[in-house]
Amino acid sequence: MKQPKKIAILGSTGSIGTQALEIIRDYPELFVAEVLIAGKNADLLIKQAVEFEPNMVVIADKTKYSYVKEALKNYPVKIFAGEESVSQVIAIDSVDIVLTATVGFSGLLPTVRAIEANKTIALANKETLVVGGHIIHELLKKSRSAIIPVDSEHSAIFQCLMGERIENVRKLILTASGGPFRGKTTEFLETVTPEQALNHPNWSMGNKVTIDSASLMNKGLEVIEAYWLFGIAADNIEVIIHPQSVIHSMVEFKDGSIKAQMGVPNMRIPIQFALDYPDRTYSEKNLFSFTKNNTLTFEEPDLKTFRNLQIAYDCLKTGGNAPCIMNAANEIAVELFLQGKIKFTDISVLIEKAIEKVDFIKDPDLKNCFQTDNITRIKTLEIFNKIKK
Repeated sequence: MKQPKKIAILGSTGSIGTQALEIIRDYPELFVAEVLIAGKNADLLIKQAVEFEPNMVVIADKTKYSYVKEALKNYPVKIFAGEESVSQVIAIDSVDIVLTATVGFSGLLPTVRAIEANKTIALANKETLVVGGHIIHELLKKSRSAIIPVDSEHSAIFQCLMGERIENVRKLILTASGGPFRGKTTEFLETVTPEQALNHPNWSMGNKVTIDSASLMNKGLEVIEAYWLFGIAADNIEVIIHPQSVIHSMVEFKDGSIKAQMGVPNMRIPIQFALDYPDRTYSEKNLFSFTKNNTLTFEEPDLKTFRNLQIAYDCLKTGGNAPCIMNAANEIAVELFLQGKIKFTDISVLIEKAIEKVDFIKDPDLKNCFQTDNITRIKTLEIFNKIKK
């Protein structure tokens, strides 16, 4: 009988992390929560640690270390704190799979450390490849590590490519729901509220990802992620709007045939696939019915109204640190929008102005990525303050 896989969850208190723990709870014979890592949500981390009794927990916010330590003093759990500890614990020998389930730039360094430690990575942090795809690509060549994508679109492409030769691929087709504002005009978007933008029609996700979905930036990030995961040129990565979110993505081959991966719009399926790969565990949950879902429609994305997708394509083609600039500016802009400080349409404006203001680096190393991220955040806030005045 094979031993359960020991999982380190980077971002255990977020949307992906909590769903991963549901899977671990349902399949204790297959998976064990070995390490749980959270940013600031100490209360939920404590609750998770009490239930799953991992070997270690890490709270990235050092100010909450004593609180977590005191709450777990009667449990056989080692407690650590700080960003440095995050990168260290995922590299311990007992970890079989690292699930990177954080959102944003913060996922880059832990993913680098996991690759250096030859870990299998279930990647749900698309920003890692957006800002440092070239670095990750080179590190993987020298490591026994492997990346299994968790994003539903990239999981779908990964599954469609199983048993296929990459040279037979004509293009990748990423599907997008269109979000809550599909078909709306720029004038309409000028007045939308964060509450409206967070009301996604199909998916249950964290706030930042949901706003990115509404602006189509999420799809732009996914285009860049697909480029690094599968080695397909930007011109051969297509985005189409598919409101039902039943087809998660497709691969078109050079003979004209197309493979599609389908299923209900639920992140539990790609999470479980990544953790269980190369096996598939029998499940009665989240089963799809063709008779109840008998209409599938497709549209072209509106790149003029939703400029973020075009910005992402442009940054991918520019290369260097351009995607890193775009990502950092977007993270700041989304936070400003969620705080009600800018309009939804200002997100694109801030990103474009940041790209103009931050120096371009053709071949950035890891240090350059951190410098670019930091400088861009400062510049984006400066741009915001000037606009506000």
